[in-house]
Amino acid sequence: MRKISSKCKLCRREGQKLFLKGERCNSPKCAMVKKNYKPGLHGPKKMMYKMSAYGKQLREKQKTKRIYGLLEKPFVNLVKKALKDKKNSGKTLIS
Repeated sequence: MRKISSKCKLCRREGQKLFLKGERCNSPKCAMVKKNYKPGLHGPKKMMYKMSAYGKQLREKQKTKRIYGLLEKPFVNLVKKALKDKKNSGKTLIS
């Protein structure tokens, strides 16, 4: 079962356009243009904190999951399948 939530909210959470809505992301109606801060009650506040290496890695994983519209289990299976391949696993995963 896929998560059904606001696609623009996912883009705002990641802090960059993921082009989940297609042409709307290129228009001035895009949520990243109108509200360039994180969603939620405490979003507009500018918290200055340094993200750890694990945090950066987790954000990249979440971003990839959201671009492809997968939940955790199918994504893990896809990564395992890509790692079994003897070639470049990163390119295999993207293709």
